[in-house]
Amino acid sequence: MKLPEANAPSLFDRRALALHRARAQDEALFLHRATVDEVQDRLSMVNKTFTALAIVTPFAHIWREVIPEAEFVPDDEVLALQPGTHDLVIHAMALHWANDPVGQLIQCRRALRPDGLLLVVCLGGETLHELRAVLGQAEIEVTGGLSPRIVPMAELRDLGGLLQRAGFALPVADTARLTAEYRDMQHLMHDLRAMGETNSLSGRMKQPTKRQVFTRAQQVYADNFSTPGGRLAATYELICLTGWSPDDSQQKPLRPGSAKARLADALGTKEGKLSN
Repeated sequence: MKLPEANAPSLFDRRALALHRARAQDEALFLHRATVDEVQDRLSMVNKTFTALAIVTPFAHIWREVIPEAEFVPDDEVLALQPGTHDLVIHAMALHWANDPVGQLIQCRRALRPDGLLLVVCLGGETLHELRAVLGQAEIEVTGGLSPRIVPMAELRDLGGLLQRAGFALPVADTARLTAEYRDMQHLMHDLRAMGETNSLSGRMKQPTKRQVFTRAQQVYADNFSTPGGRLAATYELICLTGWSPDDSQQKPLRPGSAKARLADALGTKEGKLSN
């Protein structure tokens, strides 16, 4: 795989991301713990025993509580994974911060043995759509402009396509949504800082935001996304991807026209031409 040149433009400021993660607080990492639950649920449905696990994660201590035997790998742009050494790679809550997500998936595929499993959980495009909408409206009203504030996250179909581009077999993509409630926007912002998930875009605005923007955003949020109890609702979308390292033992789709039975016979109906 050809790695990006050192001077190539990056969507994310990895140094800022590292600083944000360094001040994360353990009690706020509920999305990472939800990811553990999602992964365990999916592995319980796989009829295979894994003996050489690697977990790509920025918060290894959460995973050590449940899978202490795994090898833990930081989510650097170049992953510290050796080719062909693992039968399971879990990429946990980090792909949405990758400047080269396809490259990350390819690195994971190369680290897998034949018929090895990749399981990815990351934030999807519906995440914080409420906050994105109200900040955009408030900033346009107050300043007449718009600056990048919420990380652009991929949609479910796009991420499923990345698995295929990275060379995985039997790719599957699905989603789970969580809704959290906050007293106000300040409470939400505090929670995002404590998660280490605040704005790390390279093109983020560097000067302080006018107070009027946040005041107006709070009003718009309360008017449009309040719960019956008067709190603010915030959506977090977890996208789950699974793919297998190709192997001859895996099922293959049949060639078109190779069927040996007619669907009409199986359904007990008559086959006819469509009317014009």
